[in-house]
Amino acid sequence: MSSLPILKALFAPASLASYGPYGPHLSRNGTLLALSLARATFQLMDLLGAYTADRAAALSGVPRSTIHCWARERILVPSVSATKQKLWSFSDLMGLRTIYWLRQRKTTESGVDIPATTMEAVRAALASLADLEIPLWRGDRPTVLVNGEGHVYLETPDGVQTVRGQFGSGEVLDLIAPFSTIEGARGPDLHHPRPELRIVPGKLSGSPHIAGTRVETRAIAALFNDGYDASQVAELYPYLGAEQIAQAVDLEQQLAQNLSLPAAA
Repeated sequence: MSSLPILKALFAPASLASYGPYGPHLSRNGTLLALSLARATFQLMDLLGAYTADRAAALSGVPRSTIHCWARERILVPSVSATKQKLWSFSDLMGLRTIYWLRQRKTTESGVDIPATTMEAVRAALASLADLEIPLWRGDRPTVLVNGEGHVYLETPDGVQTVRGQFGSGEVLDLIAPFSTIEGARGPDLHHPRPELRIVPGKLSGSPHIAGTRVETRAIAALFNDGYDASQVAELYPYLGAEQIAQAVDLEQQLAQNLSLPAAA
């Protein structure tokens, strides 16, 4: 079963009375309830990661128009928010890569043509991704794999296993590793986008940041876009090295390039 409903239940307040000695009558105008729900939403976003359409497209490598299409057709509905401000989760980024890769015709190293995977197998793969537990993203870089039949695997010290523990084999795609598309997009590694950068769903809502800090890469890039040079940025962040700053800018340039590419016909 997906972790998302469980997490929502955990973070949703059981009783407004728990927020003070005066009970729920304080929420007469709905303010207390709104604040409670907002807090729960932000906690959920931080655990799962939260990405707008632009960010989800840039990080996954899948065209923005394609992820909107898949959301409309309910192939992959954004997990965090599917309403006005759509927000995709970190697991959704892997789901987007899964659908894209499985639905493409592929050729093996020996030249054998492999047809696109059926939508039934794609949906099975997405269901397996939904079964992944949040603690998976707490430690070192995870390895999540999918094969051409839509089976999802985890690489463990004992070998490659399915989400439910069985061992697997065959040609697989690493969903965390750098990901290229026929449109020319280059989705970065979803844990180590650069040697000095990290993506962790439980930190900064999954935003790419400089390792060991809470400095988001897009904050550094925004300063450069506003006319700051490297030395001025270094003055603002004296604890960052020149290479860390350079890698942050390089990643954001790559993500911007991904969004500028037209979708394949």
